[in-house]
Amino acid sequence: MEEYIDKVKLNLDFYKGTDVYSDGDVEEKLLYYVKSGMDIDDILSKENDWAVLYHLSDIRKNILSWYEFDKEKTALEIGSGCGAVTGALCAGCRQVTCVDLSKRRSTINAYHNKEYDNLEIIVGNFEDVEFTEKYDYVTLIGVLEYSIYYIDSPDPFLSMLKKVKSLLKDDGILFVAIENKYGLKYWAGATEDHTGKMFDGITGYNGVDRVRTFSRDKLEELLKEAGFKENDFYYPVPDYKMPLEIYAEDFLPDKGIINSEAPAYDRERLSLFDEVTASDSLLKDGAYRFFANSFLTVSK
Repeated sequence: MEEYIDKVKLNLDFYKGTDVYSDGDVEEKLLYYVKSGMDIDDILSKENDWAVLYHLSDIRKNILSWYEFDKEKTALEIGSGCGAVTGALCAGCRQVTCVDLSKRRSTINAYHNKEYDNLEIIVGNFEDVEFTEKYDYVTLIGVLEYSIYYIDSPDPFLSMLKKVKSLLKDDGILFVAIENKYGLKYWAGATEDHTGKMFDGITGYNGVDRVRTFSRDKLEELLKEAGFKENDFYYPVPDYKMPLEIYAEDFLPDKGIINSEAPAYDRERLSLFDEVTASDSLLKDGAYRFFANSFLTVSK
């Protein structure tokens, strides 16, 4: 079954009638905003709800908008949510296919990006979708850590990456954006992004069975085991959620560039030490890569 929202196609062939993942009632507000035609910047200037900023801010696109996509190629966005990053792909590629568990979030995405005629959104579990083609680009932006929701496997994270590999063309490229379980902000007093507990990732997610983030080395190990031989790491600042700058392996921040502690956005945090001074010290000693708050990988 298909629905159209302006130029965007909603594919409901794999939707089972229930939204498995949701941010709650705020999604109704988001849907109202994107359907209303109101100016998004004006909305954001008046809203103080983190969820609205997270799902509607153009800053989110920075995670991919810097990349020189081939406009003749195709992209698959897994876990597209409300479409904050989708527009960057639509602007850069010939055709974009999104997959998301939630019909309501997919509807928000469709209204948010309704001006694009190269967008199809498949509603359903990624593992259930019957793909009929391979793609030039695949993205897992804030998704790999939730692989347990998508993949029924003893090792859902590796299985997710292997599944993605099978959907890429021989020269295809995978983008992964994810928090670093050993990010400096977690040592300095921020609670773990997904569980809201102090030091939860650092101490191994004891008692947590729905989400995982990884160290730089472990993430690279997973990518290589899944068949991605070339993995370039980038470092979004302050993080991949709201990236204002993105640094490369051979172009890290200079002293003083990181001039504030990482924001907690929707919760209070402690400041156990001077995070700015610590960042400069890590950069000076060559340890920044291990303690960066987020990673962006470009793999093939």
